[in-house]
Amino acid sequence: MEDRSHKVLLALVMLFLFAVIVLQYVCPGTECQLLRLRALSPAAAADPYRAEDETPARFVPRFNFSADDLLRRGDFNIKGGDLIVFLPIQKTGGTTCGRHLVRNIQLEQPCECRAGQKKCTCHRPGKRETWLFSRFSTGWSCGLHADWTELTNCVPSVVDSKKEVRLRPSR
Repeated sequence: MEDRSHKVLLALVMLFLFAVIVLQYVCPGTECQLLRLRALSPAAAADPYRAEDETPARFVPRFNFSADDLLRRGDFNIKGGDLIVFLPIQKTGGTTCGRHLVRNIQLEQPCECRAGQKKCTCHRPGKRETWLFSRFSTGWSCGLHADWTELTNCVPSVVDSKKEVRLRPSR
């Protein structure tokens, strides 16, 4: 009987040690996020830029967009002169998003993608001009991994060079 009670006691100690080890993997810090009730309080959720230890924030947002700004819808006229310029940021899923723009969006006239080619043709309905400026539709027209400044200077000249002089919009 004594041998059996030792086995039960050993099993309980082993279970306790296992739980402590698992807790260290789940919650490595001195204050476990799962056990802190303060993190669930409305005051902590109100300001996402407040540091946990109440020190001044290292990151202060430059653009404080309202909910209305973030949820507003834009009208895109594919038949008019509107142009979408896709600026991917490296290592953030830009390639996947760019492929989605040319392959999966249901439009009146979707992009034509041929098997084995990375570039697709995205023409406006009834016209020979593109509505999308991205590496998947126009190629690397502004250089490899062009940033905002390069695209701001490059896109108007590339788009205007492909139009007839009388059709170029004034900018």
